[in-house]
Amino acid sequence: MPWIRTVDERTAEGELKGVYEQIAKSRGKVANIMKVHSLNPSSMRDHMTLYRNLMYDRMGLSREDRELIAVVVSNVNDCAYCVSHHGEALNKYWNDQPRVRRVSHDYTLERLPEPQMRMLEYAEKLTRTPEEMDPSDVESLREAGWSDEDILNINLVTSYFNFVNRIALGLGVVYTEEEVADYLY
Repeated sequence: MPWIRTVDERTAEGELKGVYEQIAKSRGKVANIMKVHSLNPSSMRDHMTLYRNLMYDRMGLSREDRELIAVVVSNVNDCAYCVSHHGEALNKYWNDQPRVRRVSHDYTLERLPEPQMRMLEYAEKLTRTPEEMDPSDVESLREAGWSDEDILNINLVTSYFNFVNRIALGLGVVYTEEEVADYLY
């Protein structure tokens, strides 16, 4: 249970009920990170729109790349909720749970292609020490083959997970194995 009151899907009415139904239709069910918005249905709807845009819209970053960023940023922030959810999603692409566990604990120990390593180094630095970012961080991504559009999206996905990790950590959003499983990807 989060640390604030939430409105359950079964008792939701009006706008909130509609937002819950829309999310359940697109994702298969409603995640606890969305339910914590239940007292502000428009923020829930807008949050889901941003999530779907960053994680599912067509862009140069693969879904695997986006889930890697999610897992690494969430690990840096010690957000077990997002590590578990996005580790599960990453495993849909890798089908290798031990590898997912390894990368979710320390991606530097995993043999990833150089472009992915640079992407994750950028994401980690932006998460840990955003004030230290400088043009060389972007240039490092370019040297690894990322386009400026890719770099923007790496930044946006990284920034999004810093945002959502703070929602989860700041409001006590928790997960269960059942809550993590069976989403539509």
